[in-house]
Amino acid sequence: MTDIAKLEPTAVWEHFQTLCDIPRPSKHEEQVRDYMKGWAELRGLETVVDKVGNLIIRKPATPGYEDRAGVVLQGHLDMVCQANSGTEHDFFKDPIRPVLKDGWLVAENTTLGADNGIGVALGMAVLSGDDVAHGPVEVLLTLDEEAGMGGALGLETGLLRGQYLINIDTEEWGEFYMGCAGGVDVNVTREYAVEAVPAGFQTASLTIKGLKGGHSGADIHLGRGNANKILIRLLRELEAETELRLSSLQGGTARNALSREAFAVVAYPTADAAKVAAKLDAFQALMRFELAGVDEGVSVLSEAAPAAGVLARADQDVILAALHAAPHGVKRMSQRVEGVVETSNNLGVVSVADGKVFANLMVRSLLDSGTWMLAREAESLFKLAAFKVEMEGGYPGWAPNPQSKLLALFKDVYRREFGAEAEVQVIHAGLECGILGSKYPNLDMVSFGPNIRGAHAPGERVEVESVGKAWQLLQAVLKAIPAR
Repeated sequence: MTDIAKLEPTAVWEHFQTLCDIPRPSKHEEQVRDYMKGWAELRGLETVVDKVGNLIIRKPATPGYEDRAGVVLQGHLDMVCQANSGTEHDFFKDPIRPVLKDGWLVAENTTLGADNGIGVALGMAVLSGDDVAHGPVEVLLTLDEEAGMGGALGLETGLLRGQYLINIDTEEWGEFYMGCAGGVDVNVTREYAVEAVPAGFQTASLTIKGLKGGHSGADIHLGRGNANKILIRLLRELEAETELRLSSLQGGTARNALSREAFAVVAYPTADAAKVAAKLDAFQALMRFELAGVDEGVSVLSEAAPAAGVLARADQDVILAALHAAPHGVKRMSQRVEGVVETSNNLGVVSVADGKVFANLMVRSLLDSGTWMLAREAESLFKLAAFKVEMEGGYPGWAPNPQSKLLALFKDVYRREFGAEAEVQVIHAGLECGILGSKYPNLDMVSFGPNIRGAHAPGERVEVESVGKAWQLLQAVLKAIPAR
């Protein structure tokens, strides 16, 4: 057992322990989904698995609450799988082993999966709690949220019965969300010719590491470094110093995470070794200066490494130029919601190896038109460089509804339970609410959650006290849901 066994409320943390024990990478959630289904059926609860594998568990109203409006509690089963380099962890086999530190539950060298395991655990706690007063409840557990919203996009219409939907997938306690960004993935590919390493050249690896990473939506405005962009910038600057040739490049492992590490193998004239070493030292100092207060732990490392070949000169010029020019970061701040990013892009994954280039750009916007504007700009850039461009996984944003009855109820209950006013927000991350709202347009929706920090990056943590408060609030809201 981990430190989870010590925590209260027990009903919530027991379910989170299960989610830590059962691997659940995106697109591989069958094991945990089937466990939840079997658990529910042993308790006599109705279960439905739809055509794409989403799980719905239904629990009847508690006595005296049969006339209340139905509520859907929604979360996603999958998690982002990230580990620090040098950490041996197989996300398809190994359990997550968090520890308790200063009131936070943290996975020190991997992601924790509090996003969205805590939301799932809260929903499951409602199903297991005989002392929780509520009307008819459905718990909707979707698949593949982190890798393309596949579960929500494939959810069938006509399955959900509730009038209200509570999405438990945000990361700031005391804030209620009434809108979120939509997005689309722009995947670009290209082939290149390979040549022998030129005579008189030495080969070496270049590594960018030490960056914080983070959520490509919620953290995009913080100005953290992107290892992919930093490494590509370094390669372009080295091209101006020496006859640099690229052999391979790998950066980032998740489309929706800010790239923390990137690696390249290069060749350059042996006679320029001292010049290259000086450039690397100067570049590291420059990056630490530019990222001071944000990502000053960035490191630029180099060591000897073998290379079987290098990109043909003409291909290298075009490929590095396109990747260098690729958009990353905040494109536009919202003019409607103060302080919120409207449109952004994350250059999350880049691979140059074995004669093929691949890159993923994840575009987000509060405006669906903004999503497609930036996606088409990226498409135009890469087509000029003879890349093949494919758009996939597009999903709509969740348009804010300040008149939401459920939002008003949440605010009233929060005020009564905690003696303070909650904040109402719109989030730049992509929640499933926009997709679910397009399929069930009459659903009144709110999203909330406990304090989670570092989602999508190793060291992800969740504040224990805020989980207890989230459980208190959820119970009180369910009890206060009005009659149909």
